[in-house]
Formats: sequence, C-alpha cells, structure tokens
Amino acid sequence: MWACGSGKEQPAEEAGSLDIRHNPIGVSTYSFWQFNGPKESVPIESCIDHAAAMGFDGIELLLMQMASEENGYLQKLKKRAFHSGLDLCGFSTHQGFLNPDKAYRDENIRLTKHQIELAYRLGIPTMRLNTGRWGTSESFDHLMENRGIEPAIEGYTEEDGFIWVIDSISQCLGKAEECGVVLGLENHWGLGRTAAGVRRIVDEINSPWLKITMDTGNFLENSYEQLEQLAPDTYLVQAKTYYGGGKWYTLDLDYRRIGEMLRKHNYRGYISLEFEGNEDPMTAIPKSLELLRESFYYKTGLE
Repeated sequence: MWACGSGKEQPAEEAGSLDIRHNPIGVSTYSFWQFNGPKESVPIESCIDHAAAMGFDGIELLLMQMASEENGYLQKLKKRAFHSGLDLCGFSTHQGFLNPDKAYRDENIRLTKHQIELAYRLGIPTMRLNTGRWGTSESFDHLMENRGIEPAIEGYTEEDGFIWVIDSISQCLGKAEECGVVLGLENHWGLGRTAAGVRRIVDEINSPWLKITMDTGNFLENSYEQLEQLAPDTYLVQAKTYYGGGKWYTLDLDYRRIGEMLRKHNYRGYISLEFEGNEDPMTAIPKSLELLRESFYYKTGLE
C-alpha cells in the first residue's frame, strides 16, 4: 500500500496511517440474572447462547451463578463458549479479608486460591477480587441506602483492615502466577469503595499479578476522577447500565467521556457489560451493547 506526497510515492507506514479499532465487548452472566429468583432459572448455558446471538465478543462468568464447580461442567462451558465464538473474558468471584479473625481470613485465602484454579481450568485470564466488607450493615440494601459507607467492626480501624487485606491478597499471588490468572481488585465496597483504597492496596503489593477491575457504577461521588485514578492498572472494565431504572440507584454515566479517558491511558482490553436495571434484560442488553460499541475504541498505527 502506497501513499503520495511531495511528488513521490512512499509506503503508507512511512507516511503515517491510523486504524480505529473497537474494544472487545463482553457481557456478564449477572446481567441476565441479577440475583432475581433461583440461579437455575437463568443457567450459564442460556447466557452464553443469548450473548452470542446478540453479537457480543465475550462473556464474563459469575461464579455464584454456576451450577457446579466440577471439571466436567467447566469444560462443557468452555466448549460451548468457544463454539459460540465467545471468549471467556472474565471470572467474577466473591471473597473477603476484612475481618479480625485470622481463621476467617485463612479460609478466604484458601477459597480464593481455589477460585484461581477454576479460572485456570476455564482458560480465563483475569479474575475479579474483592476486599470484602466489614459486615456491620443490616443488609446489602441497608449498605446501599448508606451509599456503600459502612463502619468498621467495633474496636478496629480501617488501618487494621488494610493490613489484613494486603497480607491476605499477597498470599494468593503465588497461585495466580502459577495459573497465569491476573487478579483484578475491584472498586466494590469495603476498602475498595474509593479509588484511594484500591490504589493503596495495589501499589503497596506492587505485583504484576495484581491489577484492577474497574467498575464504572461503584463510585457514587466524583466518579470520573476516581475512575481515572484506576485506569493505568485496569485489566478489565465492568460497565454498568440502568435501563428501566437501577435496582439500588441509577447513575447517568457518560460513556463517551469514559471511553476518551481510557483511550488516553491506552486501554485496549475488554469492556464487560453489567446490566443492573429493571427493564427486561432481553431488550436492555442489546441497547447496552450498542452504547458500548459506540463509546469504546482505540487508535493503532502511525500518526
């Protein structure tokens, strides 16, 4: 391919060219279920089929939604996704280290290492990680009423919590490296309620196997500024939409602005939709895909 200039031809790669590519877009199986009713009513297999039919590039699996952890079941999911043309782009798990009881923390370390092995068997390259919550709220609904703010367990402080969480996550990193699974600490309540909390943990541990899962809907104050603090170490973006009004709250997120911010930080990875609205997922999820396709792209080539 040749480009003309100054009266002579030269290769386009020397003259300069730009190629616009879209970030791959996935969808979390949570988007189809949202903890509405028994998980058996929305099996992972149907989520894979719907995601493929709607035109997604990948699917993020919610561990709590899976019917089994037996290897045969895992391999059937992997095979189904591959045949449907979908990447298994993320693994969303639950654990918690924000507790003064060492036995509790040790059990969650064991659990997290087991989850890493599940991700490895599924061929998933990144796994969502939580700090956990203090557990002093009456319920998750009560936590949401308080905008994610929760008091520490009586007699302890956030500083105690950071020591427990940093130590616990550090103990999981050998397994992550062994399995080739990047742990993505999410801004997901607890010590992850703020970008400063997430950054403190990731920066103090300073490991190539601990990065960030950015959730666009989990900052209720100064969202864009806090999201940008996470961007340099983000390995997966979970993008919330709220068609029909949110289950707990609704954020008016400017995805064009978020897309521009991620381009500035050269993010080329997956955007995983987490639909959390009251509209029927079968109509809201395709609309969400269209919105994300328009908002997330990046430039390659020479300028």
